[in-house]
Amino acid sequence: MKLTTLLTDDGPRVGVRDGDSVRVLPTPETLLQVIEGGREALDDVARRVRDGAVLPLDEAVFGPLLQPPSIRDYLTYENHVTALMTGDVPEGWYTEPGFYFSNPVAVVAPYAPVPIPPGAQRFDFELELGAVVGKAGSDLSVAEARDHILGFTILNDWSARDFQTRELTLPLGPSKSKDTATTLGPWLVTADEFADVWDKDGVLSLTSQVFLNGERTGGDTSAHMSWTFPEMLAYASRGTVVRAGDVLGSGTCGTGCLAELWKTSPDTAPGPLKPGDVVRMETEGIGHIENRLVAGPAVRPVPPARSRRPHSAGSSA
Repeated sequence: MKLTTLLTDDGPRVGVRDGDSVRVLPTPETLLQVIEGGREALDDVARRVRDGAVLPLDEAVFGPLLQPPSIRDYLTYENHVTALMTGDVPEGWYTEPGFYFSNPVAVVAPYAPVPIPPGAQRFDFELELGAVVGKAGSDLSVAEARDHILGFTILNDWSARDFQTRELTLPLGPSKSKDTATTLGPWLVTADEFADVWDKDGVLSLTSQVFLNGERTGGDTSAHMSWTFPEMLAYASRGTVVRAGDVLGSGTCGTGCLAELWKTSPDTAPGPLKPGDVVRMETEGIGHIENRLVAGPAVRPVPPARSRRPHSAGSSA
């Protein structure tokens, strides 16, 4: 099943792809609510959507796919990490599938404009694959985790590289550099549709590519991920709870962002994204997303920190 969120005259509605058309669920539940309802809710949607309106794909207006409870974004492509590192890949990278939490309320529709963050000078895209959790769980084994993955979608982790460079000097990881937008979509494709390319070891083999203003800049296959999505989800669930609707991002694939090209091909790489640029990402079996960059708001200044260190002994008051 291929599920999405459509914008209609009656408000957001769940849509289900039917060949070259989209069937619209006539009732107002969100895609997240459907996911939280489990397999029974999905089966119910498949039945009830037959009574909904039918739209040609080119007339459908896509909204943000869903507002997930959380977005964990990983760093699983070794060739991408190697290209960005000045020295050797840190040994800790091979030990566990590290991630950071992105902003779940900043999900952008698959064809909507994306604003450049206030003050950003080196804005970038990141071509990724996203897995969506279908049911809650805790301390899952890898085998159990596979059964908790509902399906897959395209993920663009928009990134302000100049912010990121400053943020990574602190012991916190990225924050405002990843806070403005994450594109998901256009479809949440259930895992059963990938049975022939998702092997028994959890390796998913889907080819993706990215285009900037119509020119291909990179691409890769998810078979190059050093951890599988079940392994990533099992790790995420350790000592905590993962919830239905949570999103796991694969991290940027090889040649899937401008920052990698700036490092490996500085003389020929495109410059940072600017208003008017169009970024298109395609993944087999899922479709494509395409966002145009627009100018963001002006910076609203925040003053620098005030030093609160105590005066040294003997100094004047």
